Amino acid sequence: MSYDYRERIARRIAREFQDGQVVNLGIGMPTMAANFIPEGVNIILQSENGFVGMGPSPVPGQEDPDLINAGNQHVTLKPGACFFDSATSFGIIRGGHVDITVLGTLEVDEQGNIANYIVPGKMVAGMGGAMDLCAGARKVILATTHCDKDGNPKIRKKCTLPLTAVGQADLIVTEKAVIECTPEGLVLLEVAADCSIDDVLQATEAELMILDTPGVFA
Repeated sequence: MSYDYRERIARRIAREFQDGQVVNLGIGMPTMAANFIPEGVNIILQSENGFVGMGPSPVPGQEDPDLINAGNQHVTLKPGACFFDSATSFGIIRGGHVDITVLGTLEVDEQGNIANYIVPGKMVAGMGGAMDLCAGARKVILATTHCDKDGNPKIRKKCTLPLTAVGQADLIVTEKAVIECTPEGLVLLEVAADCSIDDVLQATEAELMILDTPGVFA
């Protein structure tokens, strides 16, 4: 996947943010959404390693070595930012004070189940904070490519990998589509400008409902 597609996903996700919300951005592609927050929308970005008030990515060469997010990426701070210990950070998450979390995923299925912590064939420490974020955030948005590197669909009828969370996905944003997870199943809301509905359906293993004419995003 090219950088442009990653940017497309992050830019579209940033449109979901509303003024005053507390938002947590997961490791990898989700962090890019911080660079595309719409003008006039002021949100509070929380990082699970212990601070709120995160700003956009620093200008190359101007990184502060003491300022990193949960994915060990250099970040900036906004005025009013504050730091706290891990217990307080997860108290915010588990206490339901995060409005939106944006996470990457390996698979998501028709029931909104999420599998995002085990990479097949690799050793991992565990699911980490994603478990808490899926359960504690009021809205869970998944930022993901529509298919894996081998062309296999990541939006499946049923997840084949161990689950991080059961039935917690609310919105899926890929380079091809925006899909809402509902109790009745997955609903195709928007299609990328360079894709057709058929392109999306062919790349998706799960069944997609089309209730109205899907919108278009760039």
